[in-house]
Amino acid sequence: MQRIFAIAWLTWKAALRFRLFLVIAVLLLAAVVGLPLLIEDDGTARGFTQILLTYTLSVITALLGLSTLWLACGTLARDIEECQMQVVATKPIARWQIWLGKWLGIVSLNAALLAISGASVYALLQYRATKLPADQRTVLRNEVLVARGSVRERSFDKEIEDETDKLMKQTLQKTSVSPGDVRLLRQQFKERIKGELQLVAPGMARPWKIDLGLAKHFLRDQPLFLRVKFNTANNSPNGTFGAVWQVGVPQKTQLWRSELMSLAPDTFHEFEIPPNLFDEDGRLTIVYVNPNNVALLFPLGEGMEVLYRESGFGVNFVRGLGIIFCWMALLAALGLAAASFLSFPVAAFFSLSLLTMALSSGTLANVVSEGTLMGFSGESGTTRSPIDAFVVPVFRAALNVINLAKEFSPIDSLSTGRSITWVQLLQAFGQIVLLLGGIIGGLGMVIFSRRELATAQGNQ
Repeated sequence: MQRIFAIAWLTWKAALRFRLFLVIAVLLLAAVVGLPLLIEDDGTARGFTQILLTYTLSVITALLGLSTLWLACGTLARDIEECQMQVVATKPIARWQIWLGKWLGIVSLNAALLAISGASVYALLQYRATKLPADQRTVLRNEVLVARGSVRERSFDKEIEDETDKLMKQTLQKTSVSPGDVRLLRQQFKERIKGELQLVAPGMARPWKIDLGLAKHFLRDQPLFLRVKFNTANNSPNGTFGAVWQVGVPQKTQLWRSELMSLAPDTFHEFEIPPNLFDEDGRLTIVYVNPNNVALLFPLGEGMEVLYRESGFGVNFVRGLGIIFCWMALLAALGLAAASFLSFPVAAFFSLSLLTMALSSGTLANVVSEGTLMGFSGESGTTRSPIDAFVVPVFRAALNVINLAKEFSPIDSLSTGRSITWVQLLQAFGQIVLLLGGIIGGLGMVIFSRRELATAQGNQ
């Protein structure tokens, strides 16, 4: 470990000597202070947080990510190209220790920069919060600058698939369907079943039974919040629709019924409900009564969500920075692994290309979901291209790997007051640093240990 720490300290000295640490720190602080001044918020608690947290943390992540890749690629590749590594390699130190020491130095640099910028964001957030109106400060304290857990209705995916299979079987027994139309017919059946679960006809009611799980043990006497969203194909003269809510079960729990609310479609609405409305098993029963003369559709998953206070914002903010730190550790491993066998410009280009592909995971997901890159369509009766047979499985594997790191979204969670649990942080560390970073780092150390340094220098 003494040898590894010595290499890490040399990495720090190089960053300080070339003013890299100072330049990045100044850029990060400029982003933290400058962005909220350049971009005006709407004066509300949510708008204020959206500007201060979302933009500043996004810029901090982008700056740290690019500087991490640049430093990781440069510190190893440049040492080889300038013959410094050949001198170090003659010392009684293994090459894997050199590689690991450089990774540790870059990671510790990131930790220091992230701590400085994170502390600045937190201090500025607390200061700017005092400038909000009193009512918005209350919203900020209760709904935004908190760590709120969330619970949704159980998934109906299995029931939807089973019912779709049943309808497909009945249809295929009675009617002859061409192979090209089978996929389209199945999708139509699935959407019809989902529509029946989501649609609330005029004068009808839609119940949700939500299991609070272990949270029921500490939610007694604590208020809860409902976050709802609905869609409709019809327009309203004033742009809103009526909503009446009932929470609780008669004779089993306390019962709460709302006044007639006026809510706009296609947007999220959040309102508080009284405490102690769930039963002894921790089930919260919510009923929406549709007083309108048109049907409303509550999407499965995001149509109804129960939010509750889990912890304070400070601890949640630290856990969010912890996940960003895990991303930086992975990028450091990626840059060093590329520099283990490539020159500095090529290693930087290779690393940025992989990062771009990771950020384009939406395109990969579309190809995987559609099953084609070449425009195959079951409806048109065309056959699958041989390219699709190769590309789609590769994209699916790449998407699975990318999702190991991208499934965590600390910036969105912090700006909306969502809880980032210790379990999520440990899971992020395990998936991003230990699994992905370990695989990439292991490959980098093996390649670097087997690389002929004299040959690399001779190619210059």
